[in-house]
Amino acid sequence: MIRTLLWLVGGVLLGGVIHLIVILMLPMLATNDVWTKISALDARNKVVVLPAVLPGTPNPLHLDPGLAYAVCQVDLSQGPGVLTGTLPDGFWSLAVFTRAGIIAYSTTNRDGIGRTLDLGIFNAAQTRLLAEQQIDISEGLLIVEAPADDIFILVRLAPPHPTTRPRFEAALSQLACGNIQGAN
Repeated sequence: MIRTLLWLVGGVLLGGVIHLIVILMLPMLATNDVWTKISALDARNKVVVLPAVLPGTPNPLHLDPGLAYAVCQVDLSQGPGVLTGTLPDGFWSLAVFTRAGIIAYSTTNRDGIGRTLDLGIFNAAQTRLLAEQQIDISEGLLIVEAPADDIFILVRLAPPHPTTRPRFEAALSQLACGNIQGAN
């Protein structure tokens, strides 16, 4: 009786451990994640304006059809990342995501930034060098520390009217994104 009970408890514990391992491994084994979808857009070190989502068409990134989007991927192991440009009047937001889709930083124009976007993204080692003043950066650069080297930046604009969407998308296409040169 005790032996059967021990086998039963052991089986339940082993099943629980296997179940936990499988659940924790699934995100690492996923081949159709957001990072893969964005990589397919060829957005490495450049801004790519995403096409407008039309009603009744596939929306694999689950985007809001009322917003205009741009995305850029940056590898911080190649140097600190930067996103600069001027955005039109109206609501905008941006988020810095890790490869796993975790938000490392998020802001909006309502945080007092205004229309000018000057964002520097650094990994932990680069932040230490920055604190030691071993990396030269432009004055006014908003500093963000990312927890990983592979990141992507998503910028969202809210056109006040559908007729202004092309102007907002043109403003998104004028953003500059990439690595700060000579700052490794």
